[in-house]
Amino acid sequence: MDEVVRKVAALGLPGIILVITMATTGFTGAAAITAALAFLGPGGILGGIALLGVTGLITEALAKGGIEQLLLAVYRDRAQSESRTNLLKEIDRLPISTELKRFLRAEL
Repeated sequence: MDEVVRKVAALGLPGIILVITMATTGFTGAAAITAALAFLGPGGILGGIALLGVTGLITEALAKGGIEQLLLAVYRDRAQSESRTNLLKEIDRLPISTELKRFLRAEL
């Protein structure tokens, strides 16, 4: 059951984003899809498709491990090539809870 919920969550957010964007275009049918994808993506329709795909991947990662584990993995990877001081400053500027900032700082 948990796997089904994760898959629905991963597919759901990109679909919601597309539907909301389609509703704002003022078009219907294929024209709405085309306009929405072109609006969403850098570089037109292909960029819109890529954006929705990346959104799905991020949503699936969040459903599996939560925001804490996703951010921690990103910052651990970046710590291999960037200075710890700069990463800690960036964490302090993030619009996240104080507890999550403390967690990330402690783990780095």
